[in-house]
Amino acid sequence: MQKMKSTNTFGVHFILRPNKKQNEKSPIYARITVNRTRCEVSLKYSLHLDEWNTAKGAAKPKNETLRQLNSYLEEIRGKIINYYHDIVRNGQKLTAFTVKNAFLGIDPGEKKYSLLWLIEEHNRVMEKALSPGSLKNYYTTARYLKNFLDQKYNIQDMLLADLKFEFITAFEFFIRNNPIKQTDPCTNNGTMKHLERLKKIMNWAVRNEWIKTNPFIHYKLKYKHSERSFISETELSILENIVLSNEMLRQVRDMFIFSCYTGLSYIDLVNLKKDQVITGPNNVRWIRTTRAKSNVGVSVPILEHACILMNKFNTANPVLKDNVFPKISNQEMNRSLKIIAELCGLRKYLTFHLARHTFATTITLMNGVPIESISKMLGHSKLSTTMVYARVTQLKVGMDMELLQKKLDDNNARLNGIQ
Repeated sequence: MQKMKSTNTFGVHFILRPNKKQNEKSPIYARITVNRTRCEVSLKYSLHLDEWNTAKGAAKPKNETLRQLNSYLEEIRGKIINYYHDIVRNGQKLTAFTVKNAFLGIDPGEKKYSLLWLIEEHNRVMEKALSPGSLKNYYTTARYLKNFLDQKYNIQDMLLADLKFEFITAFEFFIRNNPIKQTDPCTNNGTMKHLERLKKIMNWAVRNEWIKTNPFIHYKLKYKHSERSFISETELSILENIVLSNEMLRQVRDMFIFSCYTGLSYIDLVNLKKDQVITGPNNVRWIRTTRAKSNVGVSVPILEHACILMNKFNTANPVLKDNVFPKISNQEMNRSLKIIAELCGLRKYLTFHLARHTFATTITLMNGVPIESISKMLGHSKLSTTMVYARVTQLKVGMDMELLQKKLDDNNARLNGIQ
């Protein structure tokens, strides 16, 4: 009987992983390749680099121990090949991972949910519900998890059922000490954000009955509440009046100041359309848009100074078409704002977050606008969020007390007049 030719590609190769070296020894992995899919299995055995033949994927047979190791590796190869043929005969889904699971004794008929599967499934399901910025943050958390599993446990994934409280605390320590960008270590609150995202995903898994208990059940997120910086009235005046010879710097400066007077974030500003600027009662112009971050509707009356800036762009940039402002990249914005701050002699790190803080404090709160109105204009769904952005400064407290003293004096004068 003629054998059917297989169209599958399959291979097993043994490698050393010097990047995981401990005590001058590197661990050995079996690399399984099937039809363009690839995964690795740790064999829990390590060698010195000079004892390994990379080309042959085997130990150099210098002594009896190394010769026995090569025999063991061939046994492993044989077992993996047998599992591969079993999967082919049974007509099961054939990938490097199914071969690996068979070798590790994971029953393919039993549904077992893993951590990275959960992360990918969550991000896939929430792709349309989350803003691009939020989704990007979830992708960064996933990168931290992959690095953590690789460096801490020498594995590529972990079953949800194996997650314990110890995993969470170890992951927190890992984030704090192993930044993705060496020049940009994760702050305490940044670390908590990653853990908060993982906690939300775990709650989602519990609701879907993919895991019985949330490993975060006894873990408490520890945020540090810091004072939010903002630009003072004097600093804002310096920014407005500085003469800039570069056209890009002028545009960025004017868009930043517009944000200070309206509270719009960077993404909402560059996406602002002309039909989102309307004229209301008493010929007051309003911005009516929806925040990209939270999908919450925002209505902001445009102050006279902001109107002048907006008209300036419309006059100078007739090619803008439907947009109010030019679409300058976030990277270019931040680079230009850094230059502008240096030219103005400001030591503050200028960002559009800072502009929103400035709107909430210098422009509105310090001029007596109620916190509830500020919350609406910023597009916050909770008043408590606004209380963080629009902090009550000592100057504002002093102004409030002066107003109270004036009222008390007026009352006393009136009462004395009656007497």
